[in-house]
Amino acid sequence: MADHDDDLVASKTEGFKVGEKKTLEEYQQLDGNDESLNRWKASLGLNAGTPTADPDDHRKCIIQSLALQSEGRPDITIDLTGSDALASLKNKPFNIKEGSKFHIKAVFQVHHEVLSGLKYLQVVKRKGIRISKDQEMLGSYAPSTNVKPFYEKQFNEMEAPAGMLSRGHYNAVSKFIDDDDTTHLMFEWSFDIAKDW
Repeated sequence: MADHDDDLVASKTEGFKVGEKKTLEEYQQLDGNDESLNRWKASLGLNAGTPTADPDDHRKCIIQSLALQSEGRPDITIDLTGSDALASLKNKPFNIKEGSKFHIKAVFQVHHEVLSGLKYLQVVKRKGIRISKDQEMLGSYAPSTNVKPFYEKQFNEMEAPAGMLSRGHYNAVSKFIDDDDTTHLMFEWSFDIAKDW
C-alpha cells in the first residue's frame, strides 16, 4: 500500500489546532456549571452508560463494517473485523450498477477515550491511474457504552460513473484517521462498475 501513502493524506483546515488531550474523568469534571459545555458533553454521549472497552485491547477505534446502501436493494456489507476478511477484500470485487446513487455507512466502536475528528479517506484507481480521492468527516465520539455499543455514520450520497468507458474493474484504498493523525484502519478493496447489480 506504500504507493497510496501520498494519496491518503487528510486535508487540514488552516489555523485549526487539535485541542489538548484529556482523560474521560477530566472531561466529566470540566466546568460542570457551563451550560454549553454540558450540552457538548451530552452530545458526545459522555456520562451515558458503562464503557464496554476491553482493557487488554488498546485500540481507540474499531471499525466493524462498511456498507454500500442503494434504495430498493439490500445493503452490500464489507466485514472489517478480521485479518482474513481484510486480506480477501482486494480479490473479491462486488458490482455497482453504473449511474446508481448510493451511500456508504460505517459501523464502529470507540474505546478508552474521546475520539476527536475521525475521518474516512478513500482513493480509487483504475488501471493504476487515480480516478478519485474522497474525504468524509465522521466527527468526534465518546467511548462506546452499554447504552450506545456501536456508532453508525452514513456518508453523503455518491453516484457511480455511467457509460461504456466507465464500466470495468476499480481498486480502492480506504483509511480511517483522526485529528491526532492516528490511522485506525487502512485496507485495499475492489469493485466493478457494471450494467446491472
